[in-house]
Parts: sequence; structure tokens; C-alpha cells
Amino acid sequence: MALKSTILKAHLNISDMDRHVYTDKSLTIAQHPSENEQRLMVRLLAYILQYNEELTFTKGLCVDDEPAAWQKNLTDDVELWVDIGLPDEKRLKKAAVRAKQVVLYTYGENTQEIWWKKNQSAANQYGNLSVFSLPYSATSQMTELFARSMDLTATIQDGEIWLSNSEHSVQITPQQLK
Repeated sequence: MALKSTILKAHLNISDMDRHVYTDKSLTIAQHPSENEQRLMVRLLAYILQYNEELTFTKGLCVDDEPAAWQKNLTDDVELWVDIGLPDEKRLKKAAVRAKQVVLYTYGENTQEIWWKKNQSAANQYGNLSVFSLPYSATSQMTELFARSMDLTATIQDGEIWLSNSEHSVQITPQQLK
């Protein structure tokens, strides 16, 4: 018998002063059985950082050829491909070919630098790809914000993110690699 996804609720209050985006958004998020809390919170952070009205979560881990989130137009073309993790060169190429814009957020302890050295030349081939590294100390602290029902405030200014709930707050400063 296959394990089922855990359904989570999140209410987001986003104040992105860098992009002039201010919104309240309620989401239902499916946590895949193999997805840990850190990965889910990074996925949610990527959604917040790229938020627009048309951005939606995908089936993610259930489907190999979909990112964490995407924005499609009315003709089903991918306008924005938002992914997380440390994808291989083949996945980078697939994303860059399928979407007008690709944004990747890398995370992980002691693995991002090695991944970037291995994949930097491939990543540099794609003009529509942006890569950001999320510090492990911050992404591991984000698990303190994890709950089945989350009420989160995200404040973004000058490239820094403050993500908080009523008890905890985490400062995240992504480093742009490309």
C-alpha cells in the first residue's frame, strides 16, 4: 500500500518591497511521503520569492519532468519554471528549453558548492536561468516554522527575507550564483 501525501494549509502574508508585491494568500500544500520538512519549507520559500497570481505548485516529486512550481500562460506554455535542489545537467537543460524563465534555489549542507563547481559551465549556457544558493543554516532553521497549519509572514527587502510565525523568525539571504 502506497503512502499518501500529507495535506498542509498555509496562510501567507507577503510583503516583497523589492518587487512591490503585497498580498495575503491561502494555500493547500501536499507534502509527498518522501519529502522532509526542510524541503517543503524551501519549496514554500521559492514560491514566496517568485510569487505572482498565476504561479502554482506542481505535482513535484510525483512527476520527474515538473518543477516545484510554475507559471503557465493560456496556451499552456511555461512562462516561469521555479525549482529547488541540486538538479543534474539534463534537468537544467529540460527546464531552460521548456520555459521562458527558470529560477533555481539550491540548498543542502556541504553539497551546494560541489554541485555548483560541477554544473556551473552547463548552467552558464542558458541565458534564461537564474541560480540562487540558500544558506543551510537558514533552511534548517525554517523547519521551526513547519506545521500542518501555518500562518507565515514573509518580508523581503534588499534581497533579504524574513520569514516568521508567531513564535519563530528566520532571516534568509540567498546568494545569486548566476
